[in-house]
Amino acid sequence: MIRKGDTLLIATRNRGKTKEFREAFGQLGVIVQDLNEVEGIPDIEETGTTFEENATIKAKAVAALVGMPVLADDSGLIVDALDGAPGVYSARYAGEPANDAANNEKLLRELGRVVSSGDPLPEAGEDVAALSSARFACSLVLYDPSDDSKLAAEGYVEGRIMNRPRGSGGFGYDPLFWLPSLQHGMAELTPEEKNRISHRGVALRKLLALLADKE
Repeated sequence: MIRKGDTLLIATRNRGKTKEFREAFGQLGVIVQDLNEVEGIPDIEETGTTFEENATIKAKAVAALVGMPVLADDSGLIVDALDGAPGVYSARYAGEPANDAANNEKLLRELGRVVSSGDPLPEAGEDVAALSSARFACSLVLYDPSDDSKLAAEGYVEGRIMNRPRGSGGFGYDPLFWLPSLQHGMAELTPEEKNRISHRGVALRKLLALLADKE
């Protein structure tokens, strides 16, 4: 598993994610790169049925190409009234190409078919209701091809799906996600506030704890 001075490749081209991982692993003396710095890595087809399976597929596929430790993540939204959907299909819920607005529209449309009326959220405004309990989930998988070792951690953020969007920040399903613990919508948080409570942040802290136990 990775040690001080090692290089870790993050299986993403999202520079925001890379910044978060670089700050975390930098405290361990680990050098972090992402797919923007490596040529010839194709998009990896995620065929798993769980977030961890998809993250593992991605980590192992990229590691086989680069021959170094790789960290991959998969995340999405789990809505109880929809029996866990959109789940692993969160990014492409409304079809390809991925489109946040279309995904949110489909989510509200599907909930409208199974939820007759939502529970009022007076703290969010008289016209805002919660249609279902839900959670954001993230699975992180760190894979080292040198010894075929794997560490996995998951993080969650509990909330509610609102009947209308709130806030102008975030991305994905953030505008429809209400956080009872903060009395705000996810898209109303600053990036710093979101990072403190995010499902990826929770998973990352768990993964770092597992790494510390390996020392």
